[in-house]
Order: sequence, then C-alpha cells, then structure tokens
Amino acid sequence: MYAPERRWTLHEAGRQLQQLSFPRLVRKFLYTQLYPDSAVSPNDILEDSLPTIDDKINIFHSAIATFHAPSDFSGITGMRREHIRATSSWRKGPPRYDCVLINTDPGIDGARGFEIARIFLFFSFRHQDSDKEYPCALVQWFSFVGDEPDEDTGYWLVEPDVNVDTGQPHIAVIHLDSIYRAVHLIPAPQNATFIDRTITMHTSLDTFKLFYVNNFVDHHAFSIL
Repeated sequence: MYAPERRWTLHEAGRQLQQLSFPRLVRKFLYTQLYPDSAVSPNDILEDSLPTIDDKINIFHSAIATFHAPSDFSGITGMRREHIRATSSWRKGPPRYDCVLINTDPGIDGARGFEIARIFLFFSFRHQDSDKEYPCALVQWFSFVGDEPDEDTGYWLVEPDVNVDTGQPHIAVIHLDSIYRAVHLIPAPQNATFIDRTITMHTSLDTFKLFYVNNFVDHHAFSIL
C-alpha cells in the first residue's frame, strides 16, 4: 500500500462506508491475530471483551500485488505487478471496488484453493503501544456455485454471500497478506434477453447475482485457475 490517504476512527470509517458493524469486525479480526490458537471463536466473545483500538486507522485507496508470472507479457522469468483499487471515486468518477483471489488452501490446485472477495477498503492500524502494524482489507465474500466449472463456458460460477440472519452481504476483515492477486468477474445474466443500457462496468457487481470467474484475463490467471 502507498502512504495513507486519510486517518479515521473506527466509527468514522463505519459511517463513511455505511457499514455500522465495521468497528466490531475489526476488533474480531484483531482478536484472531492476538490469540491465533484460541478455541473460542470471536463470534462467541462479548463485544466488551474484544480488544479495543483507540488510535485512528490509516486509509488507503489501492494496494499492489506482486507475483511470479512467466508469460509473454512478463517474460519467462519476469515478475508481475498489478494495482488493486478500492476507492469511492476512480479518476473523479464513480466508485471502483476491485475483486481479488484470497489464498485459503495452497494445498489444493486450481480455483478451489482460493476464495473470491470484493475489496471495499484498504486500511492499517496499530494496537495500543505495539510497533506491529496490521494491514487489512474490508471485503465482501463470494461463494462458488456447483462443484465443477460451467459446462458451456468452462468458467467457474460465483455468487455474493449473504448473511442468512439479516439478508445483508457477508462482510469481513482479512489480513492483506492473504490476498493473492486481482480477479475479473463477468456478469452471468439469468433468464434475461436484454441487459439494461444503464448498467455499466461500475454498477455490474451491484446489479447481477451470478458471475463467471474469468480465467482467460491473462496467462497467470489461466495457469492458477
């Protein structure tokens, strides 16, 4: 990530993002970082017992993913860098919240070794007087649909996760190190002959309910997915 764009308190960030659960999500994340071997889930901890973050958090609009990607584009021994963006205004226009691959199981080859999420915020913070900084992202989770890629296209299908109790998107805070690279999702219209002309690249992720995971976007995506 670059130098921070601004600094907010947890509650200021929650209001700006219209995510009032944001402070609790960050505190739950910090609990898992401080007590990685705890047998008690942060979901079972009373809110008053979760660790607190008194200082302001650093806000970023983008991060850089760097990975080894031999290809015509990068060269046979080349490295690849790409910007992943999460900003309320991209080039003085609409918001841009990119999607990413989360490396959840390196032991599994292909798409099933990853989770897919949409980034809504990059941020970092320190806990109390510690020198350790926690780089994080606020994400919305997606889930794979079916056990195999789509028969007609060869693409995996995903859909946004929804909290069964509230009907709201499944939002979480993750460590930045778990992000592998960006991923391109293609809307998969269901039972629709025509697509509304008002839908744009900026609104498609909020409009459609089903998406193809584009493994043809570049050589590296094809090789890992």
